[in-house]
Amino acid sequence: MKLKQLVAAGVMLSSASLVNAADSDSEFVVEDIRVEGLQRVALGAALTYLPVQVGDTLNDFRVAQLIRSLYSSTHFENIEVLRDGDALVIKVTERPTISNIIFDGNDDIKDEQLQGSLDGNGVRVGEPLDKTVLTSIENGLKDFFYSIGKYNADVTAIITPLPRNRVDLKLLFEEGDAAEIQQLNIVGNEIFSDEELTKNFELQYDTPWWDFLSETRYQRQTLQGDMETIRNYYLDRGYLKFKIDSTQVSMTPEKSGIYIALNVEEGEQYTISDVELVGDVLGHEEYIKRVLPLTPGELYNQAEVTYTEEFISKYLGRFGYAYPTVTTVPDINEEDKTVKLTLSVDPGKRIYVRRINFNGNSVTSDRVLRQNVSQMEGAWLSNNLLESSKNAMSRLTYMEEVEFETVRIPGEDDKVDVNYNVKEQPSGSFNAGIGYGDRTKLSLQAGIQQDNFLGTGKMVGINLSTVSYQRSVQLTYNDPFFTIDGISLGGSIGYSEFDGSDFNVVRYNSTQYSIGANIGYPIDEFNRINFGLTYRNVELTDRGYYEQTQRFYNQFADVNDPDAPVKYQSYETSVAWSRSTLNRGVFPTAGSTQRASFSVTTPNSDVNYFKTVFDGRWYFPLTRDQKWSVLARVRMGYGNGYSDVNGDDQILPFTENFTAGGSDTLRGFENNTVGPRGVILSTNNVINGPDGERYPGDPSKDSLQVIRRSLGGNAMVLAGLELIVPTPFVEDEMSNSVRTSAFIDVGNVWDTEFDYDYYSQFNQPDTRYGRLLDYSDWTQYRSSAGLSVQWISPMGPMVFSFSKAIQKRDGDDAAFFTFNIGQTF
Repeated sequence: MKLKQLVAAGVMLSSASLVNAADSDSEFVVEDIRVEGLQRVALGAALTYLPVQVGDTLNDFRVAQLIRSLYSSTHFENIEVLRDGDALVIKVTERPTISNIIFDGNDDIKDEQLQGSLDGNGVRVGEPLDKTVLTSIENGLKDFFYSIGKYNADVTAIITPLPRNRVDLKLLFEEGDAAEIQQLNIVGNEIFSDEELTKNFELQYDTPWWDFLSETRYQRQTLQGDMETIRNYYLDRGYLKFKIDSTQVSMTPEKSGIYIALNVEEGEQYTISDVELVGDVLGHEEYIKRVLPLTPGELYNQAEVTYTEEFISKYLGRFGYAYPTVTTVPDINEEDKTVKLTLSVDPGKRIYVRRINFNGNSVTSDRVLRQNVSQMEGAWLSNNLLESSKNAMSRLTYMEEVEFETVRIPGEDDKVDVNYNVKEQPSGSFNAGIGYGDRTKLSLQAGIQQDNFLGTGKMVGINLSTVSYQRSVQLTYNDPFFTIDGISLGGSIGYSEFDGSDFNVVRYNSTQYSIGANIGYPIDEFNRINFGLTYRNVELTDRGYYEQTQRFYNQFADVNDPDAPVKYQSYETSVAWSRSTLNRGVFPTAGSTQRASFSVTTPNSDVNYFKTVFDGRWYFPLTRDQKWSVLARVRMGYGNGYSDVNGDDQILPFTENFTAGGSDTLRGFENNTVGPRGVILSTNNVINGPDGERYPGDPSKDSLQVIRRSLGGNAMVLAGLELIVPTPFVEDEMSNSVRTSAFIDVGNVWDTEFDYDYYSQFNQPDTRYGRLLDYSDWTQYRSSAGLSVQWISPMGPMVFSFSKAIQKRDGDDAAFFTFNIGQTF
């Protein structure tokens, strides 16, 4: 085949060449087109990019168009245009296909972020590799490292050829160490000192060793934020014309240290002379003026100006004006250093909601989520209702994250769609099998416990279990939206056999069955009230003799059969108030929750008693991302009897006593061992007198014994303080499923009916379980400190605690490690 040069086009694209004809004729009519070198690209696909067809006249201009068009397809890295007679021959070299992408040495950028950046540039597995794009990617990544102070960082793209025109792409990172801030100076400030201006900076230098939260490495974005901080500091104190003239950032020769200087001009303080509200505020001008924080005669405050603009915008958003424009125009009087503020308000159009959509809920039905949405379709768009709906869904225990966005409808300037994007998490447990725990020992379990049963939002529990201390079966049900108004309805049926000696409490066996129902009413978005009624039938056998329990047993004593089982029935009514402003239902980081309950048995019950319990938890975020938070919690309870039996006052049944100790109450102590212990009083035997009558022996020989088993008490106070920290070695996407915290627990359980003065008069032999304490003394608290890890596992919540008892009492049992399934703080 004779090749003839056609035209020289290399001036346009250096990788393309054209062979000209031997004669001077640079144009010819194309009678045939051949494309050579195709491997992965189909011939038909290649031809679609050719602006030349058979019968066209080919010249220099058309050749340039042809080459440009083929390169635009991104399939080829080299192109040659040749002429064979009147045939157009195009020889191509295809770009290699990416077989694999590897990241090596990247610590500050995660693989997912890198892959997302590559995807945006069309670099992904299975796609052709454009080597020209790699240079811009390398430079972009270097710029990122420079922005966080790593000036010695380097990024290299390594291409490894493979058979069949494939390549492996490896991005090799050498990040190096970040440059530390050596000095940060502010120049030109006379009113405020450097220390006062920089104390709220994120960038710090020369920090003490214990301040591990401070950021000492240079980051460009952080410096920009700190510059905004100092600007706001002045503007919030009346320095309306404050400005930063220049910023100098210099580097040490080895690129390991940074010196920063900010040159500022403070200006003068300005006072507000007048505040004027103009524009359309929908007839709410008087109300807005009353609540505005801007007051004539006070110093200008930029934070209050911003708050005012946001307040007006949110206020108008309540009435459907979702996109108002609020602008503050300052009129400065240089003579008396005052400023008049004019608030210009344009509410825009009233916005309506066309449709509310839910995304990400693979288990929970849309109907369940919609029950928690107070914003209605077809109604005005209300920012308050959108936020309250988000908060209500976030507090569901089966929701990990909830976000929303409003999307304008093309062609409609007064309608939007609202999209709620949710991320679900395990809401309970499906269990069947064998387990072991430090409290339950060997256990056999089978059942379902779900807060979101089959995605209906209803709580259903069917549990069968046998553990060392209890065999039980229980069915529970609760429908949080029994009515459309949010009235809940629930109930439970249960049967259990309990052995107290295996539960770290005094010896007794109980058999109990119960049935109960409850109904709840929402007061508002945060508050709720519940009413309940429960019937219980209890039988106590194998009773140990203890001073504290005998008073209760005496109510049912049978003089003819003192060892007969004790049986009683009760009808318990209850009322409970709950409030929650938590940002999430599980592992919250902000907000609070409180619950107060009061229960009392009806007068026709065999036992008459009441109990009241208060639980409160408060979360205080320490950082903006709320990865660091402080949890303060308290639990208080009190119970006692009312009425009397045969002239003796009734007391709280010891089976209803409060107990503490273990991973869900007071960590660092064995389960249920904190508080009063069983007391056994041994009196001197009765002797026969000379007349045959019986007389008591010598009382000085009576003795008292404190046993190891705990009895619990009718009063309780537990409190704790926890520092919630990011869990090491856990990815961000798992941060809402795993929680780590350092804690301090403190509390006590006591018996207000215990008569210490009476029992202390008896002899007490030394035992390894300690001597008698005043179990009515609430000040005999215990405390512990340690580390806790909580995990929302597929089987349910798990809590692992490593703790050290700090304040112990005589006879207490400490526990370094505890774990619990089914309870989180």
